[in-house]
Amino acid sequence: MTPGDPYHDPAAVRSLAAAIRDESAGLRDPLTIMEVCGSHTHAIARAGLRSVLPPNLRLISGPGCPVCVTPVDWLDRAVALVRRDDVILATFGDLMRVPSSGPTLEAVRSEGAPVEIVYSPRDALDIARAHPDRTVVFLAVGFETTAPTIAAALVEAEREGIRNFMILPGNKTMPEPMRLIASDPAIRVDGFLLPGHVSVIAGWETFTFLADDHGLPGVVVGFTPVDVLRGVLEVVRQRLRGEARVANLYGRVVTAGGNTSARRLLDQVFVPAPATWRGLGEIPGSGLDPAPAWAHRDARNIDVELPEPHEPPGCRCGDVLKGVISPPECPLFATACTPESPVGACMVSSEGSCAAWYRHDRLGSRGARP
Repeated sequence: MTPGDPYHDPAAVRSLAAAIRDESAGLRDPLTIMEVCGSHTHAIARAGLRSVLPPNLRLISGPGCPVCVTPVDWLDRAVALVRRDDVILATFGDLMRVPSSGPTLEAVRSEGAPVEIVYSPRDALDIARAHPDRTVVFLAVGFETTAPTIAAALVEAEREGIRNFMILPGNKTMPEPMRLIASDPAIRVDGFLLPGHVSVIAGWETFTFLADDHGLPGVVVGFTPVDVLRGVLEVVRQRLRGEARVANLYGRVVTAGGNTSARRLLDQVFVPAPATWRGLGEIPGSGLDPAPAWAHRDARNIDVELPEPHEPPGCRCGDVLKGVISPPECPLFATACTPESPVGACMVSSEGSCAAWYRHDRLGSRGARP
């Protein structure tokens, strides 16, 4: 906890936890709240927030880790691309150890393949400037938060006439999988902690369908213990009152309409498209493909030979991502699968549910299904 910081104040945390315990006693049924942001997953586990909640209130993680939901056939294509003599791959570091049907990007890099770790799409654009004789492919993953920076890099490449810069489209948007989860009777969710970073771009009004169409509360919150517990308490109170609405408790950075400049940039470069999510399958309109005028920047147009895709045997990362199970219920968790030797994508990324549980929650069982 940070001294003097109201969002980390221990007294505020204790007060909110006590209020949640007191008010949850009035619930007729157990309450399940899903967070759909990898940063929330990590923040909840790191602060040990499950341990302060009453037994009738359960926090579960959803498909909020972009690396985790990236499907195996997309990674197969990335590996196949970098094995060409004329391609350099540029990627964020957390993709390096995500399993494909064959080797990881880390493994092919150790064999000499040109896989460059970058911190932004503009870094990848610099690599394209430095290597005009090679096609530089940036692995475009992330949600609404990172997509505008990727769009900006494409606009810059076009303006400067940098012809050898492309992306492998893998960006996704959050509302569509949340619709799927909210309407799936096999996944019982009573409310959502909405993604703070995504809401900065998309705006909190993007998620009103949860209340309007599904009768579920949704609360936009930040990433501190006080933020998260305020969101949990708001969901509890809405359920007690029989209400369902979207509440914005992250008003210091989130507005109703989001970042209009970023949204205009996305509309300029990308169009909604079907996308495959690990654990959820293909979801219409949940991906961002280059618009027709930008198709020459799409690395899927590069010819490669792809293997038959297959997931790691025994891994239940897909079930974790849709909230069907908690990480300890996977038979590989903390045995065959650890952060040092990950089998599934949920254990690779620092935002993955399994990695967060392993580092912070694995010695307890709070949040697991009885």
